[in-house]
Amino acid sequence: MKNVLIVTNFNAGRKQAIKYKKKVLNFVLEYAAYFKFVDIDEFKNTDLSDFDTIIAMGGDGTVNKVLPYVCRTQKSLGIIPCGTANLLAAKLGIPSNIDKALNIIKINNIKPIDVLNIKDKLCILRCGLGYDADIICKTPQSLKNKFGYLAYFIAGIIFALRLKKKKYELTIDNNPRTVEASCIIFSNASNMYKNFVSVGKDTKLDDNLADIFILKTTNPIIFFIEFLKILLNIKNNGKYSEFLKAKDISVLNNWQVCHIDGEKTILKDNISLKVINSGIRVFSAKPQ
Repeated sequence: MKNVLIVTNFNAGRKQAIKYKKKVLNFVLEYAAYFKFVDIDEFKNTDLSDFDTIIAMGGDGTVNKVLPYVCRTQKSLGIIPCGTANLLAAKLGIPSNIDKALNIIKINNIKPIDVLNIKDKLCILRCGLGYDADIICKTPQSLKNKFGYLAYFIAGIIFALRLKKKKYELTIDNNPRTVEASCIIFSNASNMYKNFVSVGKDTKLDDNLADIFILKTTNPIIFFIEFLKILLNIKNNGKYSEFLKAKDISVLNNWQVCHIDGEKTILKDNISLKVINSGIRVFSAKPQ
């Protein structure tokens, strides 16, 4: 870490980044040769050529906006988790405690991890269709403002009571198949609710594979049984759920609403997904 750009999102989460700015300033004054702070809204117009390290102060949305500019480069990404969910930080073992998060950058443990390319949109967490998209795209902002990340858990219970199936035509590593599902999730980091739930089986961020979770029920009781099995890490393929891995995936699509890393996205054409192996270098609490 020599020249550092700090990308701030003071509106993320409950505006924690504002409280952390002084400590981050003291940190880069001590350990960086050169640094600059820039707001997330100004970031895309910033010349990154002089910086070897980008620090994102915000949530997963902030990381997602930085991602296209550092993917496939030798720049390293540090994360100061200040958002609502902070899922990537949780997967990398980066705590919300500011001092501990900065210490991870200080010890310089850099881990290359994969990135998903979904119709030229980069994804570092997951892309959800059906039930998962409903939770992310339809949870009211007022609920999120009041309850924070717990709002998604509340919405998850509500939407589980009105599951709907849709027919999906998939091609998974050149193998075509058709499924009727209430939810399909393609993930790189498959953790949800911090690290409380993972919809991937033996998920790794650097295995050059995407995890696929398919839920095939509309019955709320069966759904909660399947959810309980996931909580207990019982992830066997069965009548109601499947756990798969692949490098190359496509979905026949007709105006499919989904979310990509928590951002509502409408994909008009067929969906293609490919894994970019070691697409980004991140500071991590976990060894390579």
